[in-house]
Formats: sequence, structure tokens, C-alpha cells
Amino acid sequence: MGFDSIWHWLILLVIVLVVFGTKKIRNLGPDLGAAIRDFKKGLSGEDEAKQKEAEAARKAAEQLRADPPVADSSTQSQRDSSETK
Repeated sequence: MGFDSIWHWLILLVIVLVVFGTKKIRNLGPDLGAAIRDFKKGLSGEDEAKQKEAEAARKAAEQLRADPPVADSSTQSQRDSSETK
């Protein structure tokens, strides 16, 4: 006993229409489409965020190579005084 007969499909369709109603079934298509679109947008947004983060890290590393931070004389004297203690 499978769903190979047209009568099985018609009875199933009538039951679905009675349970859910035509309005909910009509809205099912656009709702499903919007959900899929949002899911794809979320996935691509995650990839874009990772790319932006990697680009920011690369720019920061290039800036450090081009202009390394200079030690303050007060910081250097503090290190020297802590080493002598």
C-alpha cells in the first residue's frame, strides 16, 4: 500500500488543505523563499566579515613593519631600573 494512486494524493491534498487552510499554504512559498535568501545572505556575510578582519590584520602588520613602535625613554629607564634590583 503506497502512494502510487492518484486517489491517495487527492485525499492527502484535501487533508492538508483542511488542516492548514489555503491562506497559510499560499504564504508558504514566499516565506520559504525569504528564509532561504536570508540564510544565504547570512552565510555570505560571515565570509565577508572574515575577509574584512583578515584585511585589517594585514594592514596593521604592514603598518608595524613600515613604522615600528619606538620605545619611550621613560619606559626604557623603568626596565633598566627593574633589571638592576
